[in-house]
Amino acid sequence: MAAENSSVIEFILSGLTNQPELQMPLFFLFLGFYMVTAVGNLGLITLIGLNSHLHTPMYFFLFNLSIIDFCYFTTITPKMLMSFVSKKNIISYPGCMTQLFFFCFFVVSESFILSAMAYDRYVAICDPLMYAVTMSPHTCLFLLLGVYGMGFAGAMAHTGSIISLTFCAHNLINHFMCDILPLLELSCNNSYVNELVVFIVVGIDIGIPIITIFISYALILTNILHISSVEGRSKAFSTCSSHLIVVSLFFGSGAFMYLKPPSILPLDQGKMSSLFYTIVVPMLNPLIYSFRNKDIKVALGKTLSRKVFS
Repeated sequence: MAAENSSVIEFILSGLTNQPELQMPLFFLFLGFYMVTAVGNLGLITLIGLNSHLHTPMYFFLFNLSIIDFCYFTTITPKMLMSFVSKKNIISYPGCMTQLFFFCFFVVSESFILSAMAYDRYVAICDPLMYAVTMSPHTCLFLLLGVYGMGFAGAMAHTGSIISLTFCAHNLINHFMCDILPLLELSCNNSYVNELVVFIVVGIDIGIPIITIFISYALILTNILHISSVEGRSKAFSTCSSHLIVVSLFFGSGAFMYLKPPSILPLDQGKMSSLFYTIVVPMLNPLIYSFRNKDIKVALGKTLSRKVFS
């Protein structure tokens, strides 16, 4: 990958803030976030892998959600931490495009795996007798291939659109990562078509999962209202609550960032929105699923007991 149509061979990432007194406190804060995210997601992956009673479609998708969260958090955070301790946080043109590709791949994959999880909850609550047949290993694998296929397609569309731009002299990215909108702002040619591509692709990558999730939960709610027992309703709501919280956090911050023109949302505000769904959401996901899920708590207890007795 080379910057054939650009004079810029490297970029400078401005980071989260330019106030010197905040650099070290923020470094240790986000280092702590990184450790919590790594322990939470890798711990959840290990728990699901080691406990056979968690080898079900629901936890198969949760396993992959944790992998995606850990990977795209790792794509962003190390370079972000460098911005707090370096005078100039430089990233090469190929390095920037690589970070952009993997960031887009994992973010789009997350949006579609959340919709696959919503479909899984729909089948489990609305058609429990056919759950094992409908959510067979073959179906789960097919859905997962669709998740990563859409992630790859979205990443190729965004990265290809940015590579086609010309970057002349100005190379300071007003962000802590190589994101789409800050790179569009740096371009020295007309980026209207590229902005349109971003809006359409993001609309697809957010719109299709949101519609799928909305329809799934509308059918789930209709089914729950027909459950006569209070205990049955409570159990049905509890199986969906963790997923709904994660969906609200992820899609809310993502839509706020990308489904508005840059003129309406200044990039400094966009940094805060990006910070939320790239740093905070991957850290919260394993915590939300762990604290609100009895199966995870039981698996953690059994795993710790085996370790103690061994």
